Amino acid sequence: MTIAKPEIDWQAIAVQLAPVRVIDEPVLIKKRSRDFFWYSPILNEKLKKCFGDLVACPETSDELAHCLAVAYANDLPVVLRGGGTGNYGQSVPLQGGLIIETTGMKRILEIGEGFVRVEAGALMADINAALKPHGWEMAMFPSTQDIATIGGFVAGGSAGIGSIANGALREKGNIIQLKALSVEETPHEHVFDAADALHIHHAWGLNGAITEVTLRTVPTRDWIGCMASFDSYCDAYLAGYALATSDRIARKLCSVVDARIAGYFPRLAGHIREGKHLVVTLVPREDLAAFTDLVAAQGGHLDLALTEEDRVAKGIPHVFEFAYNHTTLQVLKADRSATYQQLGVPDPADVDAVIAVEQAIGDDVWHHHEFARVDGRLIVADLPIIWFRGEDRLREIDSIYADHGFTVWDAHTFHIEGGGVKNADYRHLAWKKRMDPKGLLNPGKSRAWEMVRHLSATEIEAKAKD
Repeated sequence: MTIAKPEIDWQAIAVQLAPVRVIDEPVLIKKRSRDFFWYSPILNEKLKKCFGDLVACPETSDELAHCLAVAYANDLPVVLRGGGTGNYGQSVPLQGGLIIETTGMKRILEIGEGFVRVEAGALMADINAALKPHGWEMAMFPSTQDIATIGGFVAGGSAGIGSIANGALREKGNIIQLKALSVEETPHEHVFDAADALHIHHAWGLNGAITEVTLRTVPTRDWIGCMASFDSYCDAYLAGYALATSDRIARKLCSVVDARIAGYFPRLAGHIREGKHLVVTLVPREDLAAFTDLVAAQGGHLDLALTEEDRVAKGIPHVFEFAYNHTTLQVLKADRSATYQQLGVPDPADVDAVIAVEQAIGDDVWHHHEFARVDGRLIVADLPIIWFRGEDRLREIDSIYADHGFTVWDAHTFHIEGGGVKNADYRHLAWKKRMDPKGLLNPGKSRAWEMVRHLSATEIEAKAKD
């Protein structure tokens, strides 16, 4: 269903948006119509020709409300955009229309005991930098913190660096409050406290325009970025598991990376043992000796143990830039024929299952595991590098994983009901009906919305109980 009207006069829309700054140069509009969907050759083919028609750049919530009112009055499709670091096309306008870039809404509003309150467009690196002098840090952040906004992370993310200690973003206490604007003739700002924030979280901007976020913070620590190398992937995985389950060693990151992937980390040349499998972590200074002992007990070698000052002096990126989906990015910088997938390990303690699926799949899949906690329990995700040989082979790989008991969270779909969500979240869609009655926000990203948009919010919400 196409919402945009063919007779829309975008120059007239730009006038209506004043005094909000707009971008109307086609090259810049195209640039802001993209995110990291090109990690997937399947999404790249589907989304590479999807572009918006105009970009608005509000700097306050009042300006954002004005943009939404103009969109409502003119039935304009709207896509909200932060740093554009999503992997699934979350910020790609499928039906053209108005792109609203929120990076100008970047004020850090309040820092308090165990919390930070910020505007949606604030960069997470800037938030962490502002917190540190006060003795706090974000409970978690993505590996793309330098360019990712907090609003984008809350709308499209779920976990990151810190999740091994503090759980997923959706867990109780991590999101304290969200504020979001509706898309109506006169947009209203709604406040979602605590668990109610989950009605807006991870909805890809489908059901409200986030203006402000209040998040839990944790006491900052003197973190040491470490890389330890191992002769076999089995040994590296067992070391990662031992670290993730240790009651003696705190950690903010716990990643295991295949040696072949590590070969695509040129900035680590001369700093890590060549051809070895890696455990990548952040541990507090006071636990470094215990971590060194753990590595030795698992048959490994501690190659790097960097303070922030050491890291800067050596010209080495943060260790988390060799974790999560930054591993995929490191490989893609050199070879665009690579892609990735997202898989759930059935039993984190069962290294034999990890090795068995590796042997069953073949050499076109290079493994990489991330340890985290969800609802208090340890989980492990495999985010492998896959050398793309076509969609048929990709789906064969998915099937092999599934046959071995692994969960497949498809990274190659632009629908919110794919990936880690799997099923329609009717709580999200009920709030979409309340907040976005015309269905203007991020149209085309939800299959289920097209089937329930004719229902009332109460009727949609009832489906969540079915």
